[in-house]
This record gives sequence, C-alpha cells and structure tokens, in this order.
Amino acid sequence: MSDALSEHPHSLAGALPLARSAIWKDGLLAAAAWGVAAVITYALPDVISWGATDLFALLVAIGAAFFLAAAVFVPRLSREPKTLIHYGPWYIAIGIWFALWELTTAKLGWLPKPFFSPPQGLLHVYITDWSRLLICVAYTARLWALGFFSGIAVGFVAGVALGWSKRFSYWGMPVLKLIGPVPASAWIPCTFFIFPSTFHASIFLVALASGIPVAILTAAGVEQVNRAYYDVAKTLGASNRYLIYRIAIPASLPNVFVGLFMGLYYSFAVLVVAEMLGAKFGLGWYLQFNTAYSAYANVYAALIVMALICAGLVRLLFTLRNRLLAWQKGII
Repeated sequence: MSDALSEHPHSLAGALPLARSAIWKDGLLAAAAWGVAAVITYALPDVISWGATDLFALLVAIGAAFFLAAAVFVPRLSREPKTLIHYGPWYIAIGIWFALWELTTAKLGWLPKPFFSPPQGLLHVYITDWSRLLICVAYTARLWALGFFSGIAVGFVAGVALGWSKRFSYWGMPVLKLIGPVPASAWIPCTFFIFPSTFHASIFLVALASGIPVAILTAAGVEQVNRAYYDVAKTLGASNRYLIYRIAIPASLPNVFVGLFMGLYYSFAVLVVAEMLGAKFGLGWYLQFNTAYSAYANVYAALIVMALICAGLVRLLFTLRNRLLAWQKGII
C-alpha cells in the first residue's frame, strides 16, 4: 500500500483538496447556528406568550435543513452558486442573531415587552395584520412614486439648466444652496398654506427631499464636462441642443445617479413624516398609529417592510445604473 502511494504522489495530493472541499463549511456552520436557534425557540418556554412561536421554530428548522443540504451538495455542483457562497458568513451571523434575539426577549425577558419583540412577535404581526400592511404599502408606494419621480424630474431639468447656463446658475444656485440644507420637514407649515390638501403637501415634501440632491449633483456633472468635447462638436457644426443632449447629459450621468441614490434615501426619510400629515393609510401612518398604542411589534414589523422596499429599490437603481453606464467599464 505504501509503495502504491509512493508511486503516485500526485494522485494523493490531488485527492486531498477534493476531500477538504467535500463540505461547504459556511453552510455547515449556518445550519448549526440556525438549528440552535430553532431548538431554543421550540424547547425553552416563553416568559410571555407571543404567538407563532412554533411556526417560527419550524421556519428556522427548515432553514437549518436547507443549509445542511447546501453544505453537502454545493461542492458537488458543476456550477457553484456564487451568491449563496458569497453570503455564507451572513447566514451564520443571522442564525446566531436569531438565537440571541430569542434568548434576550422571549426566553429570559432581559429586553421586556412591549418595548422589544422577539422574532415570532413580528411573524405574528405579519400573519394577523397582513391585509392592513398591504393596504399601507400600496398607499405609501403611491405617495412615494408621485413625490420621488416628480422631484427627480424637476431636479434633473433644473440641474442641467444650472450647469449649462451661467445666467440661470447666477440666480438659481444661491437659492438652491440656501434651501438645500433645510430639512424637508421644516417646510410643513408652508405646505399647509400653499397646497389644498395634506396629500398634495406630502407629495411636495417627498419631491423636495429627492429633487434637491439630483439638481445639485446634475449641475456639478454638467459643469465638469471637458470643454474640449464641446469645442470639437462645435467645429463639426453641432447645435446647442446637440451639445446638451448628446454630450452634457450623457457625460453627467455618473453624477446624476449619485444624486438619485441620495434622493432615494432622503425621500424615504421624509416619507414617514409626510404620511403623518393627516393620512388615513400608509406605513408612516401605521407607525404613528401603533406607537400611540405601544404596539411596538407592529412598529418593528413595518420598519422591516420599509427597509426591504428601500433595499429593493436601491438594488434596482444599481442595475439600471450598470446598464446605462456600461461604457464606463475599462475607463473608470
């Protein structure tokens, strides 16, 4: 046997990496963490009854089984799922977080009710109050879409004008710099007087929060365009319209997208305040309503929904940016 191994040392050296990679270690650790969280949730008694405890334990146990199966089968796949492997440490951290969250809230009561809620408390909210949450999401989506898209449209046009026209910039830029640092919520008294309804006032607040960073960064992008591009185009007979649409705007798109990202975050920050101006539904109204009744599990559940929606929109904006700015690859 030893002679055979000595005759084929390379085959033994090649077999060792295969043996080591037979298990996806992060998946195995994630399965262990999620399994411990499931055992803690199901086996230990709750200090206060929260509801949906058994269901949450079952869901976490299913997650543990999934990661255990992935730990075994992922190394054997011809094409490994790169996204799953990349977020392996995160899956471990989430499992540990579930276990600690359960212990400190539902099991030991170190973080007491009603100020803190265990994960099954949030799950119970989604099960029992899902219809109202969906209605609030729909109302919030309508308000945000009207405010955000109108804000970035006006901000983009104003930014191009500010960056292109020196006369417009002379009068407009000081005004923009004056109102830019002021929080959008500070304009609430004025909006009550100017707009006919609280809904239109809320749209204005969201539009203001999202449009100002787009205008400022678009103007900066247009101003930073290399003047040599304009000179060459003018030599070839290009008009001002051609210079704006074919040179200034495309060259300023990287700055525009930075403004869009900032405007997206600012719009969500103002959205909660805007929906407190007499709105009948919406996630902001939902937060205010449940805070008044100390239903903090509902508050946390709504905040998670808002965070997921914002993260999805950011991801969508990244995808759009990567497609429109594909020409930057290899240049920047």
